[in-house]
Amino acid sequence: MGGATIYFIRHGQTAWNAELRFQGQRDVPLNDIGLAQARDNGRRLARLLSDVARVDFVASPLGRARATMEIMRQAMGLDPAGYRIDERLVEASYGTLEGTTLAEFKARFPEVHRHRKRERWHFRPPGGESHAMVLERVLPWLHALERDTVVSAHGVVGRVLRHHLLGIEPNAAAAYAFPQDRICVWRDGVETLV
Repeated sequence: MGGATIYFIRHGQTAWNAELRFQGQRDVPLNDIGLAQARDNGRRLARLLSDVARVDFVASPLGRARATMEIMRQAMGLDPAGYRIDERLVEASYGTLEGTTLAEFKARFPEVHRHRKRERWHFRPPGGESHAMVLERVLPWLHALERDTVVSAHGVVGRVLRHHLLGIEPNAAAAYAFPQDRICVWRDGVETLV
């Protein structure tokens, strides 16, 4: 990675985020709050980045992350389409849990829910991915970074990056409530929320 700074933005809110519904790789669009969060994060980025020509912009292939990136770039006065997509930044698959609310999950599968709370890092929903699995696919992308990079991606992707870059204990990293209205700046093993 060579000392690159990462400006990580979790996509703006969707209706499913607001309902505490497992989204995973379902392509749920931003809601009005999410659209505003993306614009605000774009304004924050404009203040943070002194030379955008020296910064790479990359997003997950899912629509909510791409829309967030495009809205941020537009708020910065940049071409909304001027970014790359990297498949490795896609959100974790929640398998059969996708579309289920947290309350429904707790009610239907109380023992599985308790197991998830105890072992968040290694918990793998039926047909889905664990945090450990997501880290395996994200690390090659991370190690290939050559310059400062703005990333629009997802909660689990951000959690595994925080674990790796900041040395946070795996289960604590996996339980982090990732903000959608802030920018996480990761530089030299230090995190700053802007």
